[in-house]
Amino acid sequence: MQIIVVGCGNVGSTLAEQLSSEGHNITVIDVDNQKLQNLTNNYDIMGVIGNGASFAVQKEAGVENAHLLIAVTGSDEVNLLCCLIAKKAGDCHTIARVRNPIYNMEIGYIKEELGLSMVINPELTAAAEMGRLLKFPSALAIDTFTKGRVEVVKYRVDEDSALCDLPLKEIPGKLKSDVLICSVVRGEEVHIPDGNFIIRAKDEISIVGTTQKTTAFFKKLGVPVSRAKNVMIIGGGEMAFYLSKQLISMGIQVKIIEKDKERCDELCELLPQAMIIQGDGTDRNLLMEEGLPQMEAFVALTNFDEENIMLSLFAKSVSKAKLITHVHRISYDEIIDGLEIGSVIYPKYLTAAHIIKYVRAMDNSLGSNIETLYRLNDNRTEALEFSVKEDCPVVGIPLQDLQIKPGILICTINHRGNISIPGGQSIIQVGDTVIVVTTKTGLNDIRDILK
Repeated sequence: MQIIVVGCGNVGSTLAEQLSSEGHNITVIDVDNQKLQNLTNNYDIMGVIGNGASFAVQKEAGVENAHLLIAVTGSDEVNLLCCLIAKKAGDCHTIARVRNPIYNMEIGYIKEELGLSMVINPELTAAAEMGRLLKFPSALAIDTFTKGRVEVVKYRVDEDSALCDLPLKEIPGKLKSDVLICSVVRGEEVHIPDGNFIIRAKDEISIVGTTQKTTAFFKKLGVPVSRAKNVMIIGGGEMAFYLSKQLISMGIQVKIIEKDKERCDELCELLPQAMIIQGDGTDRNLLMEEGLPQMEAFVALTNFDEENIMLSLFAKSVSKAKLITHVHRISYDEIIDGLEIGSVIYPKYLTAAHIIKYVRAMDNSLGSNIETLYRLNDNRTEALEFSVKEDCPVVGIPLQDLQIKPGILICTINHRGNISIPGGQSIIQVGDTVIVVTTKTGLNDIRDILK
């Protein structure tokens, strides 16, 4: 497809890179010539210098023949104007990044009136991810499918875990559990395991199953499954606001530490049930005075990656809190992986995954569509939910007889509301939804799993 991306900041650059790698023709618009050159030199994309809200600039970028325009500049208003112009000039699909909470309250009206295909709010998306994690603090990551009925939970195996040195095929019998371990990260390698794969200490495993069955599985392992009772958040930006609203509605006590007095006053009005502390969140004495050692969860949401990483390391040293660390840039990936600082949240990855799901659905003219898509394990694995809407080569044939590509695992089949972990005799039928985990990125349709 012909896709125009307006804005090449963190999200725009990630989108351009990933969409280009999936075979789309990408043109990026930005006022910063240096940023454009960095992208066009490193990836097979075109660049146009200028204001993306200008009709002349969009025309130069080929809006009249574009299938989709994605506006992800730092200004909500510019993004909305870009989409409005593109809709009028090229009648293409449009996606806007909108971050202001004021607009978020009116987003349904804005989307309908401007004819937007999608509105994405990175801070709200990241906050929703954090909220899921604080419901189940033992998890490193939680992704939901089938309208919340199926979860993929990422968990690091402790040395004293009952899973250690156990082949996967023995787990259902020993733990009497009906879940599936769909991927394992060990060191630098990602595995889609078979029944003979043996779990080791420090493996990061992803478990798929219904919410009730994954909860039961962790209870049998002796892993705490109850939500955090209190949380300390460092930084009072929009992400902290969205997260705090969620947590307060769940009955979790929230304490926010924010430097700026004016922002503290705003938060006191917006979040009367939260405790707002004006102070420097990097001050160790302040953190100790405010009860960090007793906290069950700690979330570092400052604007600086280095601060967030160091804050989480400090919290790890003085407490047993569930750690969530917000990181903008990906240049720290290898270092972060070795620090074990809990759940690391990259908003731009979450945003890109939502948009790529929409793009794949647009690009897909076959009978089965992507319902849900998540990038797992630092984007090295994908979990996709397909809706089987017409007869295709996977329908009506036992899974053991299908010629499935290596590196692909069918995790669940939802048949008329009955969700099951499939076996070799299981059959996919029209109307089912199927969850697939794979190390082969770029699947657009359920039939793409076949050789």
